[in-house]
Amino acid sequence: MRNDSIISARAVPQRAIARNLRMGGVAGGILGSTLGVLTADLLRGRRPDLAQAALTPANALRLAGGLGHLRGAAMKLGQMMSMENGFALPPELAAILGQLQANAPAMPPKQLKSVLSSEWGPDWHKQFARFDVQPIAAASIGQVHRAQLRDGSDLAVKVQFPGVAESIDSDIATLGRLMRLPGVLPKGMEIASLLEQARAQLHEEADYTREAVALEGFGASMQGDDAFIVPRFHARHSTSRILAMDFVESTPIEALATAPEEDRNLAVSRLITLVLREIFDFGFMQTDPNFANYRLAPNGRIVLLDFGATRRIAPEVAMQYQTLLRAFLAQDRPAIWQQMLSLGYFSPDQPEARQALIVDLAIQASAPLRQDTPYDFARSTLIEDLALAGAELGAEREFWHVPPADLLFMHRKIGGMFLLAQRLRANVALRPLLEGWA
Repeated sequence: MRNDSIISARAVPQRAIARNLRMGGVAGGILGSTLGVLTADLLRGRRPDLAQAALTPANALRLAGGLGHLRGAAMKLGQMMSMENGFALPPELAAILGQLQANAPAMPPKQLKSVLSSEWGPDWHKQFARFDVQPIAAASIGQVHRAQLRDGSDLAVKVQFPGVAESIDSDIATLGRLMRLPGVLPKGMEIASLLEQARAQLHEEADYTREAVALEGFGASMQGDDAFIVPRFHARHSTSRILAMDFVESTPIEALATAPEEDRNLAVSRLITLVLREIFDFGFMQTDPNFANYRLAPNGRIVLLDFGATRRIAPEVAMQYQTLLRAFLAQDRPAIWQQMLSLGYFSPDQPEARQALIVDLAIQASAPLRQDTPYDFARSTLIEDLALAGAELGAEREFWHVPPADLLFMHRKIGGMFLLAQRLRANVALRPLLEGWA
């Protein structure tokens, strides 16, 4: 979510016909632009490249603009698919969808008040001493408002965009058709399982009652932890479309970038340890790495927000990851290969040379984990190095493989932590942190 002083407003289309017409216009624009580029190439005597013609900057703007206007499932799916770091998607498409990391505009006050009246009743305002109509944050599924009850309690109230929950199935189906336009995806790449997982995940995220359970679960698991704050849930003012919790005064986590190095390193160490606790201790993980979900309280504690993307981690899966972690630390290539195959990083019918390349990249990516001395995230070129080393993966478009959704969500979180550590210019020895779970 985003925290701006002023957030632009734009009504959310609620009816399926309006949403489908919007995406139909996007699809038509992309198809027309693609045919235009192919025709121009032919007239210039150049060999047409369907993928290059489809994935142009203009089409990137069309796709990102269409999804951003709809918010909801379409925008969220675009965000999720852009976060899996190229293991499943061509870099051109990942770049297009990556534009959706920019947050959605808010809904106008009139539409907001209609939602509040529908959920709380027409006299909802009588419960509050103050309710700020201007949101303090807006994202793909809802927006957050600050409010004060008549007893003086400060609340953060998360309000879901109207029509989002009802539109998930049709939006996913529409986006699936859009992704299958000629040249958008590699030939033979099947995304049906990813779309289905995304559909299920989005239905869960749109259920604020479920998020409330996750919020309380994190609060209980971290009770007494003086490093973090999990806002307290307010059941009386919550529904399946509204989530109320304590408002915690805080600043963006990025403010730590100018703090003393000791403070930056401590915060990153705590966040990395939290990821490990989520996988191996809690059995559930908040998989949205948006920096705005981590804020800094005046007392130095880290405030944790937004548990809509929380996913369960089965004990047997956690054990597999623990075995893989041990193999990485020992640089045991055969064990790494076997565990990666078992977890679904690649499929057994992919060429052995391609499997070997993915294993090589994984070993390269895990190098910081084996380092006993502090790893300098700010000076790291690991992401660029992996992109360069993995160029061969992108060249063989017929062998694209979509890993299991749980794997993508977990790597989304881990990748986000790496980027946050870079932003905070941390120097942290990772192996000592990991060995408690290895």
